Amino acid sequence: MGTALTDAELLLLGLVAEMPRHGYELDQIIETRGMREWTQIGFSSIYFVLGKLEKAGLVGAEVPTGAKARKAFCITASGREVLCEQTIAALAAYRPTFSSLLLGMVHWPVLSRDVALNALETRLSSVVAELERLERVRRQRQPTPDHVESLFDFSAGQLNAERSWINTTLDYMRSKPW
Repeated sequence: MGTALTDAELLLLGLVAEMPRHGYELDQIIETRGMREWTQIGFSSIYFVLGKLEKAGLVGAEVPTGAKARKAFCITASGREVLCEQTIAALAAYRPTFSSLLLGMVHWPVLSRDVALNALETRLSSVVAELERLERVRRQRQPTPDHVESLFDFSAGQLNAERSWINTTLDYMRSKPW
């Protein structure tokens, strides 16, 4: 494994650092903590990612005995070092993300004015609905630690910024003669 972990690798390494866990338990924690609000990892990829982390020497596997025993993964000393380094890098560095909205705006001229404006209005409705859904999830998860609350704030801030941008763009585009 290179110096940079994928988002999924960093997530699982951090969860295993809390205590030894097996894949099913990791999936439950991701779901229970609402982590799917800000990260993309499916149940089917958890064991694959754990295998990569194990191969890289960042986690080790504990194989308990018993009929229903599951292989649990624990962080290694080098895994803890990498976790700290990658957490600092994730907090410190800006990494751009690219929305399909940008492609839609680039190709705006291929649409009629009404179709383009309607599409942007539909996106605005989706953003507002997502803000409402996010707030419901936030309320259901209360109380949350401050760092988790800040994750919800970040997501809401991005959505609010997009809502503001859409409103400004709609106002501007509606005022322009075609």
